[in-house]
Amino acid sequence: MPIDYSEKIPNNVDLAGDRKLQRALESWQPNFLNWWKTMGPAVPTEDVYLRTAVAVGREGWAHFDHVAMEEYRWGVFLAERNADRRIAFGEQKGEPVWQQVPGEYRADLQRLIVIQGDTEPASVEQQRRLGETAPSLYDLRNLFQVNVEEGRHLWAMVYLLHAFFGRNGREEAEALLQRNSGDLDSPRILGAFNEETPDWLSFYMFTYFTDRDGKYQLGTLKESAFDPLSRTCEFMLKEEAHHMFVGTTGVDRVVARSAELMREHDTEDIAPHGGIPLDVIQKYINFHYSVSLDLFGSEQSTNAANYFTAGLKGRWQEERRKDDHVLTEDSAHIQLVRDGELTSDEVPALLALNNDLRTEYISDCQSGLKRWNRVLEQGGVDQRLTLPHVGFNRDVGLFSEHHITPKGDLVGADAWEANRDRWLPTEADKTHVRSLMRPVYEPGKIAGWIAPPSHGINDKPFEYEYVHFP
Repeated sequence: MPIDYSEKIPNNVDLAGDRKLQRALESWQPNFLNWWKTMGPAVPTEDVYLRTAVAVGREGWAHFDHVAMEEYRWGVFLAERNADRRIAFGEQKGEPVWQQVPGEYRADLQRLIVIQGDTEPASVEQQRRLGETAPSLYDLRNLFQVNVEEGRHLWAMVYLLHAFFGRNGREEAEALLQRNSGDLDSPRILGAFNEETPDWLSFYMFTYFTDRDGKYQLGTLKESAFDPLSRTCEFMLKEEAHHMFVGTTGVDRVVARSAELMREHDTEDIAPHGGIPLDVIQKYINFHYSVSLDLFGSEQSTNAANYFTAGLKGRWQEERRKDDHVLTEDSAHIQLVRDGELTSDEVPALLALNNDLRTEYISDCQSGLKRWNRVLEQGGVDQRLTLPHVGFNRDVGLFSEHHITPKGDLVGADAWEANRDRWLPTEADKTHVRSLMRPVYEPGKIAGWIAPPSHGINDKPFEYEYVHFP
């Protein structure tokens, strides 16, 4: 299914065959471009070595070239349709998937699409000024690649709103550009997308932890009985993989450089030597991981149960599960605090779907910790990085009313306040990290707080001129 780049809006959904929809999206397009100019990357560039989707098949789907940012061709791309696809879960399991929105599920599907769509421009807004302190041209290019693809993911959700939800959908599409990250009057819907991304360590943590949450949310929507949503999310996951790669390897490189400085100066206190101490890296992990866990919602959720039963939103890799995919007779265990102690409880599986998804996410996050600890081991450093307990620093769900340490101990408010600076980034920590953020725009050069990558982009060397400036 090649993508038609001769159109004003590149697409593989035959926009030209639906003039009303085409006109509606073309009327939204100038608003999007204005949003990009005012809320997108702040660093002026001549062109950037970017990946552009040219097909949606498994092979050869992307093209790389230098592109002027304002001329990037955002568009609407859906994965190939499987004409025999059936609903894989819920009450209507086994029936054909829907090509249109059933009236009884209209409001719920629209809400799911709006929430997903709201996260896409939010991260671009959060990262708007990061390019001003990029540690290398390689990293600057990766930031811009993430940004343009988040913009395209916004287009993906806007297409669904325009194509299937009538006037309400068009109004919601407009609102996606009217909310802004951190705005006091009109913030983004989810809390994590109103947090600052003020430095590159935060960016790598965001793309590792928070974009990984996005992977799992898209994975559940990919299972949806609403086939256009499923196909949209399937293709978005292709692009999302690069965002997590940026986070994974970014933290790899920060940890590697910190280990190198520790060996070189024979001290854990590498801040005076222009590095980021491991205890500060651990605090950033604690913060970004716990904030990202909140995005999964409460451990028990009737909304999640209803979405599953209706066929709107499945589980991660639903069709690989070895159960009846209906879950009306199944149970699950969740962690909680009862009578002042951490314990577990058995609840209906349908009510614990958020917890199920979060468990899959936590297991995936552990893979990064293994990588980063392997870097420390290879660097001759004894310290190890860890994920904090699932109840640590939570604002959503069953742990939100309690104080739990990274090791999983339940403590009182006084003990929490006395130790929070050991567990979460302090103003001094943030100030130090920001003090290291100095732009390095010379090809082949890199800032002193991070190691260079082991490979460049698309077989290009690290020294390649990934970004040209005016």
